[in-house]
Amino acid sequence: MMMLTGRALRTAATAAMLAGLGAPVMADELFYVSGAVGNAVENFKELVKPWEEATGHTVTLVPMPASTTDQFGQYRLWLAAGAADIDLYQTDVIWAPQLADHFVDLTEVAKDLAPTHFPSIIESQTVNGKLVALPIFTDAPALYYRTDLLEKYGKTPPKTWAELAETAKFIQDAERAEGQADLWGFVWQGNAYEGLTCNALEWVKSFGGGQIVEPDGTISVNNENAAAALEMAKSWVGTISPDGVLAYQEEEARGVWQTGNAVFMRNWPYAYGLGNGDDSAVKGKFGVTTLPVGKEGDTSAATLGGWNVAVSKYSTKQDAAISLALYLAGPEAQKQRAINESNLPTIISLYDDPDIAAAQPIIPQWKDVFLNAVPRPSAPTLGKYNEVSAKFWSAVHNTLSGNGSAAENLELLELELSDIKGSGW
Repeated sequence: MMMLTGRALRTAATAAMLAGLGAPVMADELFYVSGAVGNAVENFKELVKPWEEATGHTVTLVPMPASTTDQFGQYRLWLAAGAADIDLYQTDVIWAPQLADHFVDLTEVAKDLAPTHFPSIIESQTVNGKLVALPIFTDAPALYYRTDLLEKYGKTPPKTWAELAETAKFIQDAERAEGQADLWGFVWQGNAYEGLTCNALEWVKSFGGGQIVEPDGTISVNNENAAAALEMAKSWVGTISPDGVLAYQEEEARGVWQTGNAVFMRNWPYAYGLGNGDDSAVKGKFGVTTLPVGKEGDTSAATLGGWNVAVSKYSTKQDAAISLALYLAGPEAQKQRAINESNLPTIISLYDDPDIAAAQPIIPQWKDVFLNAVPRPSAPTLGKYNEVSAKFWSAVHNTLSGNGSAAENLELLELELSDIKGSGW
């Protein structure tokens, strides 16, 4: 590891030298794997262009499926095989404890950059004292709502889930009576994958039902509040949400929303910029607010998301790869992502950047959403998180699909999680 640290330390100096000369000593072609939603693939080319011009290296994006579950499975296969042809991995905030052994320690090379980021996010990517990935943007979902439709019917953004269901049904029925047959009240992510864990964690937490597994490792999911939250969500399917929502991921929900066929949507910040694109039917017709709560006095919950960049220890081009990681986690690239893709920066000072506020006025507002962010239980469950999450989303999906009641499925889930935990996480 000392050799890698020395190599990492040389990277910054090498990049600076290459930038000054305007040409590389030896150009490398890097391969960067990432899930892709929206216009991220097109934006990536522009994002890395300044770094490519400064260093002479090139970057090829290897797009992954949008499903984080599918991405993680493929990453594990490549890393277990010691794949040398993938240099950098874009990683979900929850993956650090599970993949740390395969990534280069960036602690020393990022010692000046890391303190400019939110400390909690740097901490989330630090495993056994090693910084194994650098944050490139953070994420927390919000409730998108049609300002034009709420105004038309004299409604306000809902504070509770019950208010959301009531408002969604009222506007949906009224608009359908006027000929808008394809309009739905609420779209979200109900497929059996990591995204459903995020949605359901928000329902459960906002109902006072805990965080599935608490920070001290206690399994808490089998309780009346959690069951009530899931039964509530089940009632949406086929009423204010299409039956097909049980197969929706982020892009399916955005597709319905952006064509003007939903009153409300739960989604991540990336959908904001796209929703205001020239090809969007809802451009200028929507706002965002914090997700609802179970009842007055409860706390809103938005699943903490976010993406990071890690350098594979199997890469044969680590100097260039570390240089790119530092650039992507730095202020220039984060600012570009914020302006072009409405991604939330992890560098604190960028929330006061006037250019970002002018281009994406939602980003300063998203601070309120971010302050309500709740982490998935990846820290207490460590390497067993993926199995825990899969059991949780399966129990939720069964409930939503009518296969057993929430109480029955959560009781079974508690037994399954206890077996996974064994003598300890």
